[in-house]
Amino acid sequence: MAGSVQVLGTGQLLTLSRKMRAAGGPRLRQNFSRRVRRAAEPLHRDLQQAIRTQPLVSEGRKSGGRGGPSPTTRPLRATLAGGIRISVRSGASPGARIWIDKSRLPQDLRNMPWVIDDGRVRHPVFGNRRRWATQWARPSGWWTKTVQAGTPRMRAEVERILGDVRRDLT
Repeated sequence: MAGSVQVLGTGQLLTLSRKMRAAGGPRLRQNFSRRVRRAAEPLHRDLQQAIRTQPLVSEGRKSGGRGGPSPTTRPLRATLAGGIRISVRSGASPGARIWIDKSRLPQDLRNMPWVIDDGRVRHPVFGNRRRWATQWARPSGWWTKTVQAGTPRMRAEVERILGDVRRDLT
């Protein structure tokens, strides 16, 4: 799974960045960055919605009186959705990037977005490392499928923004 979605470093963006720097308009750069961020926000929202609604199906409880309270009270999907970030740069390598910021996730959930994207989540039962359970993310690919669906729209919007800014510079 790709760790981030990036639209940056293309020849057009680099040329435009140099022209904007030469024109010296900080307002122009801010406007450009704001519009690129707006172009990336729908994909950002789609990714957050995809993880919030991703079902995790288990095989069910086995016989016996096992069970008990969860060792953690944090909501898994909302925590993962909170780690999805956007950054926009207009300097040396201009563009937009959507990624999962591992530093915003708890230590034990740092790899969970990729595990869920693969479709199979294997974890200890209530923290007991001698008993393991498997849950299935069906359909799998919450990140990859959402990115594939949203990237063309984001690229088209950035192309439109490039054309607008190019017209402003000439």
